[in-house]
Amino acid sequence: MTDLSDITLEAVSSVAQISAGDWDACANPKSTVSPASPDTARDSHPDSAGGYNPFVSHAFFGALENSLSACARTGWGPRHLIARNAGEIVGIVPCYLKSHSQGEYVFDHGWADAFERAGGSYYPKLQATVPFTPAAGSRLLVRPCADATPIREALAGGLIGLCEATQASSVHVTFAREDEWDFLAKRGFLQRTDQQFHWRNEGYGTFEDFLSTLNSRHRKAIRRERRDALENGITIHALNGSEITEEVWDAFFTFYMETGSRKWGRPYLTREFYRLIGETMADDVLLIMANRDGRWIAGAINFIGSDTLFGRNWGAVEHHPFLHFEVCYYQAIDFAIRKGLNRVEAGAQGEHKIARGYLPQTTYSAHYIADPSLRRAVGDYLKRERQYVREAVRELTEAGPFRK
Repeated sequence: MTDLSDITLEAVSSVAQISAGDWDACANPKSTVSPASPDTARDSHPDSAGGYNPFVSHAFFGALENSLSACARTGWGPRHLIARNAGEIVGIVPCYLKSHSQGEYVFDHGWADAFERAGGSYYPKLQATVPFTPAAGSRLLVRPCADATPIREALAGGLIGLCEATQASSVHVTFAREDEWDFLAKRGFLQRTDQQFHWRNEGYGTFEDFLSTLNSRHRKAIRRERRDALENGITIHALNGSEITEEVWDAFFTFYMETGSRKWGRPYLTREFYRLIGETMADDVLLIMANRDGRWIAGAINFIGSDTLFGRNWGAVEHHPFLHFEVCYYQAIDFAIRKGLNRVEAGAQGEHKIARGYLPQTTYSAHYIADPSLRRAVGDYLKRERQYVREAVRELTEAGPFRK
């Protein structure tokens, strides 16, 4: 049995300072090697929340940091927290020292403004998360052992200690699992909720089986959207593994830059990030690409977990009615049904997803704020916000497109 007093902590400034074997043994227990294809079953483990999660893998963090997408220059200074027992790495928290609040999808700009107006300094802050990735998963990564509680205790305390050591204002554990959210709340972290829209596979054999569960109006609308999206000679291609060539990555990066520049001003991810993903994680990637007249015109990138398809970035250089819905939502559902995946997570925001069969799902984050006055003010706000989120999830679920 692990004793808390036996655990030592340290913070490192790069994922490269931790071996892939040690990292993945904590992040994806019993699933440390990605399978050769999405048809290969991925082992599940109770502590990995449904098995393999590509976003917490060493390869994904390596691509983010080695491509300089997440680095001190971009405001994401790695400070990964490591717990050791008898020299062995038994726990990790992916963590970054941040100089802004961009690329997180859990918005605390109002907290920062209020603290600055009161004479405080909100930055730097610590962010325990996967950069630029609004997908839920483990944040307290623990190697399987008889008793994980002391390791989690050490990691939670270590985050507070790291906050003090770096003179950060706060620690934000975002898109965590619900059990981690509860665990951290008992150790002084404030609880926050939000919502996303996920599609759930109820054992459908085909896309038509899914459509048969919708009311007539939405069923007809989706059929029309899928038909209209492919007008003008557009074809759709689902690419995985070695099918994703550098030429395809070049096209997709062009889409990402064009759309990201319009939406965010400055896209977060570099072309090198996608090269590294293609080199180390191609079997975890599903690219849905649209082609017209022999030219790639739009695409969406998805990552494949053991039971979930995670939708991420979309972009286009030509804009056609309903093409976004086809590439991002309907093709993802098609793929999940074919591969027997339990759900599709379509990223942050977007109530328009409800009409396409994606229903609200609560997301969880935990926040440690060092200043007592700011902590009290934020805590009061979060109580009201959690109630609002509960009501919104209930109302939006009732308004869903499924037959009553």
